[in-house]
Amino acid sequence: MNQVDTTKSVYLFTHGRRDLETSATDALVANGFAKEKILSAKADAVGNVGDYMAMLWMPPTPDHIKIQKITKVEAVKPEGMVGLWKGVSKEDLFTIPLK
Repeated sequence: MNQVDTTKSVYLFTHGRRDLETSATDALVANGFAKEKILSAKADAVGNVGDYMAMLWMPPTPDHIKIQKITKVEAVKPEGMVGLWKGVSKEDLFTIPLK
C-alpha cells in the first residue's frame, strides 16, 4: 500500500461522472485517504502544495483513479473547465483500480 499523508486534502476530479463519485470515494478511503479530506474539485478553487489530486481516468469511461501530488501552484487567469487548475503543477504517484 502507498503511504499517503492523511492530513492533506484530496481533490476528486470526476470529469462529469458524478455517478462514480461514491465508488471513487470508497476506493480512496480503502487506500488510506481520509474521507473527510476528500473534496470535489472545482474550477474556481485549487489545492495547496502537498495536497493530492485524484482523477477518474480515462474519460469518458474511467477504470482507475490517477493519484497526483500538487508540487506548485501559480496564479493564473482561469480558462474554461480547467479554471484555476491550469496553474497547478503535479507529479504522478500511483493509480487505484476503480471497481
